Amino acid sequence: MALPVSADATPAAPVRSVSARHFVRLKLRVMGNNFRGQGWRIAMFVGGALLGLWFAASGFFLFAAPGLTGNGTYAVLIAAAGGGLLVLGWLLLPLVFFGVDETLDPARFALLPLPRRTLVTGLFAAALISVPALAVLIASFGLVLTAWSLGGWSAGLVAVVGVLAGLLLCVAASRAVTSAFATMLRSRRVRDLAAVLLAVTAALIGPLQVFGLAALREADWTRLRGVATVIGWTPLGAPWTVGIDVAQGRVWAAPVKLLITVVALGALLAWWSKSIESAMVGAASAGKAPVRRGVAGGAVAQLFPRVAGWAHRDRFGALVAREARYWWRDARRRANLITIAVVGIFVPVMINVTGGDFAAMGDEGLTSAASDSSPVVVTISMLFVGVLAAVTLANQFGFDGSAYAANVVAGVPGRVELQARMTAFSLYVLPMLGVVAVVLSVLLGRPGWIGLTIGSLVATYGAGLAVNSLVSVLGAYSLPETSNPFAMNSGAGLAKGLLTLLAMLASAVAAVPMVVAAALLGDAWLWLALPVGAAYGLGAALLGAYLAGDVLDRRQPELLATVTPRR
Repeated sequence: MALPVSADATPAAPVRSVSARHFVRLKLRVMGNNFRGQGWRIAMFVGGALLGLWFAASGFFLFAAPGLTGNGTYAVLIAAAGGGLLVLGWLLLPLVFFGVDETLDPARFALLPLPRRTLVTGLFAAALISVPALAVLIASFGLVLTAWSLGGWSAGLVAVVGVLAGLLLCVAASRAVTSAFATMLRSRRVRDLAAVLLAVTAALIGPLQVFGLAALREADWTRLRGVATVIGWTPLGAPWTVGIDVAQGRVWAAPVKLLITVVALGALLAWWSKSIESAMVGAASAGKAPVRRGVAGGAVAQLFPRVAGWAHRDRFGALVAREARYWWRDARRRANLITIAVVGIFVPVMINVTGGDFAAMGDEGLTSAASDSSPVVVTISMLFVGVLAAVTLANQFGFDGSAYAANVVAGVPGRVELQARMTAFSLYVLPMLGVVAVVLSVLLGRPGWIGLTIGSLVATYGAGLAVNSLVSVLGAYSLPETSNPFAMNSGAGLAKGLLTLLAMLASAVAAVPMVVAAALLGDAWLWLALPVGAAYGLGAALLGAYLAGDVLDRRQPELLATVTPRR
């Protein structure tokens, strides 16, 4: 079945000469063109590649540990648990943090007479050409070494087949899930449901890490081996354990597990094939738009959302209204807001209420951990939340893309631009930070610390706004022109990760005075934190907008060229 073409176009016969290798060559050429004349982008890509190879080497030695030690007792446990985490990582991380590489945007193939099978096969092959895929391949080859050491060359060859099948499963799962979520987020009717799913996804990452560390400290390894055996018969662990099964004499299990993997891979590709068509032919219908009658102020007033209804009808107010509307309606921006809300509540509770240990969550454990909390610990946890909230603006101009040209042509001053963007973003973030502060104080049983928590949050958030305003001007990068909220250009995922880390470190350093004050002033800081923190945060944000605004005035043309997607 060929994908639909435009109504005005004459239907053409499917292009049968196109194969997967053409998509691979096209991706490599587009990647090369994106790096041409962009030294900073090349440096970020190389740095991210080196970081990925470091993780790959660490994973290789972890998977190879049973083979290197000659002890296969826990080989199935390591293979099933590690492989399952790889698959879950490819499912969850693109949704929450780095996004998925969309160097070849499927929407650009909508008018071509390509059969759906050719398109899916080609995009799937192109997706395998990436640093994360190479890192997973290197890491999982540790399983080949283990199988070869424990069972000889035959087990090693079967492990190679399993590793390759596992890599294909990871990529297919990532593409199918992100494509399905992108389609959901186009529909205004289901967008709230998708937002909840994103929030749950973000919330699961931290708890799983904490529970995992607690389980490792007090693990019943015999019972965990039984759990790993069960996981090994699911698509999460089946491809990674086939070599170990052959090495340990369970040859009959290898073809069955490979069949499970093939069936799961086929189901994911079929799911992707169905969702990719809707991703190419347009947005889902949101129903009839409501008709507004008798709105005070006329058409201009309708352009101002309720959250920005207080803004003056001038240049600054118009910028605030536009950004406020985009932060609520743009799926990519909205996903970032949900991540802030979920992680912002989970991290302080984990650090202060549970003491970072979920292994003892009884009433006595919670009471003991809460009583051990101190203003310094609370301030440090608030520092992380404030930094995380502000780092979303590290590439705020990338969200605009070529639309930023309107501001350049209008000659919007840099300081006004940045102050308006800070204000609009804060309309959503500051209420969330207030909820975090109140919830933490209540859970600690110390309502008198609300001023401490709010002051620390506002100070750190303001310092983060200042740092990220400058980062967004100097380190911006383009995002693909697609309705998929999780799409990233080639290398942009690595660039985003490194840029985020740099911005968070700089913001944390800028907020260190709040931690020092909490340590030196003692109980007096409980009363001073709110006014001092509010003044510190507001002053830092205004100073950041002042300094970064001058840089923006000089770099507007270069910034526009940087954030404009290359075709």
